Amino acid sequence: MTQRVAIIGGGPAGLMAAEVLAEALATATGCTPTVNRKKIEIFEAMPSVGRKFLMAGKGGMNITHSEPLADFIGRYGERAGQLGPLVETFGPDQLRAWIHGLGIDTFVGTSGRVFPKEMKAAPLLRAWLHRLRGQGVQFHVRHRWLGWTAQGGLRFATPNGEIDVAADAVILALGGGSWARLGSDGAWVPLLRERGVPVSPLKPANCGFDVAWSPYFSERFAGAPVKAVAARCSAPGLREPDASSPSGCGQPEKKGEFNISAKGVEGGLIYALSAPLRDALARDGSAVLSLDLAPGRSLEKLTTDLSRPRGRDSLANHLRRHAGIDGVKAGLLREFCPPETLATAASLAAAIKSLPLSVIAPRPLDEAISTAGGIAFEGLDENLMLRQQPGVFAAGEMLDWEAPTGGYLLTACLASGRAAGLGVARWLG
Repeated sequence: MTQRVAIIGGGPAGLMAAEVLAEALATATGCTPTVNRKKIEIFEAMPSVGRKFLMAGKGGMNITHSEPLADFIGRYGERAGQLGPLVETFGPDQLRAWIHGLGIDTFVGTSGRVFPKEMKAAPLLRAWLHRLRGQGVQFHVRHRWLGWTAQGGLRFATPNGEIDVAADAVILALGGGSWARLGSDGAWVPLLRERGVPVSPLKPANCGFDVAWSPYFSERFAGAPVKAVAARCSAPGLREPDASSPSGCGQPEKKGEFNISAKGVEGGLIYALSAPLRDALARDGSAVLSLDLAPGRSLEKLTTDLSRPRGRDSLANHLRRHAGIDGVKAGLLREFCPPETLATAASLAAAIKSLPLSVIAPRPLDEAISTAGGIAFEGLDENLMLRQQPGVFAAGEMLDWEAPTGGYLLTACLASGRAAGLGVARWLG
């Protein structure tokens, strides 16, 4: 009798699960994938698969990172212990080799990030889907998962009405809760909680934050980039400064740039600090982004330069000539510093080196690049099977982990999809 495997979700994790499962089952049965007696089907709620994958690749498809593997795994923070074994098996090197097997060349950028040669996701996805169809994987789009029937079947809403599907094994790869318009809406959370599966609340990750700008600042600087700065989270709940930290504080300092939005701040530097800022807001009700607007200058040098006589120079000209501060950086100083701080060289230099910018809330989950929270690893066995639902596996952003941008998200999704696919192969014998 043919065994049926249902993979719910057509993103990277689900597609990778389908591929390795097809290969593993073909090897186990001694047949080619197209004639083995295991039916592998992908059910996707959207009109096509890989929509978030394609959208993420519009600005340049960052697939992974070339840094040493130990450092790479460390990017997963508290979940490095759970994701480490998966990434060790299918990490940056294996991922690049897999992509090369699809006929797509890659290169390493100056930042260490790895990209397809054409910088686009579409050619990669097309080649991947062609191979999956050749392996006998079947696709069902516009099939939204609604949970289980009383008899244990899978319920799907389709354009032709609701249907039930019986499967011998199931892989859930439904994504997190960000970018709902592309299919990741988190609607699966109550469905799993009803079954006793431990699910941590979904939270925005790699997200922007609201700031209480004055009307003038918001109107004047919305959309402006803030470049060549350093920042750290200096929330009240963090430990006291110490000499061992590069920034002299409880959180490491990060360098980069970000953008001013009409409602707050966003961009790479903000995303890199989003986890401690978000967690501090949840824990303490407040969080502060400490900005160094002149990371190339010491406090002593700035103080000396700003102590020079101003003569008839305005404060704006004085800042520009002696501190290299103008435009939006000067606007930030005026926005957050009282007049007395701007009046003396010492206090002005201190503000430039450590300007406190209070954030009041993360932007909504649907605007975030990725999601924190999800199925707790304690609710999974070593094959990523749900302990409360034998025969049901989970992979990708549904699991409770987070990582910065830079290829870490995609790598973990692919690695966990691979692990879930192999887990199903073992489950089916």
